[in-house]
Amino acid sequence: MPELRHDPVQKRWVIIATERARRPQDFVFSQPMDNGHDCPFCAGNEDATPPELCRINYPDGTWKARCIPNKFPALRVEGELERAAVGQYDRMNGIGAHEVIVESPDHNKDLPDLGVEEIAAVLRIYRERLIDLSRDIRLKYILIFRNHGARAGASLAHPHSQLIATPITPRTVALELESARQHYQVKERCIFCDIIAQEMQEHRRLVLVDHDFVTWCPYASRFPFEMMLAPRRHNHDFSALTDADLLKLAGHLRNVLRRMKASLEDPAYNFLIHTAPAYHMQNQRSGWGSTITLDWHWHIEILPKLSNAAGFEWGTGFYINPTPPEDAAAFLREVCLDERAQC
Repeated sequence: MPELRHDPVQKRWVIIATERARRPQDFVFSQPMDNGHDCPFCAGNEDATPPELCRINYPDGTWKARCIPNKFPALRVEGELERAAVGQYDRMNGIGAHEVIVESPDHNKDLPDLGVEEIAAVLRIYRERLIDLSRDIRLKYILIFRNHGARAGASLAHPHSQLIATPITPRTVALELESARQHYQVKERCIFCDIIAQEMQEHRRLVLVDHDFVTWCPYASRFPFEMMLAPRRHNHDFSALTDADLLKLAGHLRNVLRRMKASLEDPAYNFLIHTAPAYHMQNQRSGWGSTITLDWHWHIEILPKLSNAAGFEWGTGFYINPTPPEDAAAFLREVCLDERAQC
């Protein structure tokens, strides 16, 4: 029988449509890929992009990963917000930041194909850009995300992720922050820590666990094979991770992405990091206290594009997921990558 499940963080309902149950092989979509001809992100074409903001190199001086401004930004750093009313409405200038993190000089080497140290280099750039942009008091939130495949919104096949900083806190993040705050006010515990503890105890929705990180399919998954990755120990701020932390995260993330790639034949997906808002880091620097250190828990959401939102979803805010998260997690756990993987 179908189930209605409630997400206590986003406070939304999801329909787990078991009567429409679909197997992993039912979600295979072909993804046309280009061959890298004239790709601006490939090694040797650095002059085709705006001047880089930062890079991490191999020992021989060539780059592992680099960050550049987006050539066609959604928001621009230059200017003032100039907030104003327009009758019943409000407006402000499109101030923010929009950057691209090129994850590899190799056009055909996607994130799960990279070595652990190469993925750690990408994560280090994430951290450094979060720290740098949080110094701009106009910016309230910085989202790092990855669109893999045309179905997920990628316009270039070369492996890359993006960063957009906004002068307001996005509604989705604000809802999560408010849910976490309310939970802590009542129970004096982090809601994410409570969820992780329950998932660890039940085990049914776990995908991968190691000493430092855990990945699971959320109880109220919106999409087939949706996953969430988080540190097992309470930590509110991705930008506070050390190089050693990032290396461990790189190994865990690589394992999870390789499982998804191998089992679902390299699906399109969106990957996003929810961390403490920029205004929290600004308050910390100025000496202002914040409960976010206690009630918030950074996490990564991985959202395969295996189904489409249609009229019912847009009209109600409900999602219909034909694959129970328990089935998805069991399938992903059983994927054997190679003799060295944790299978």
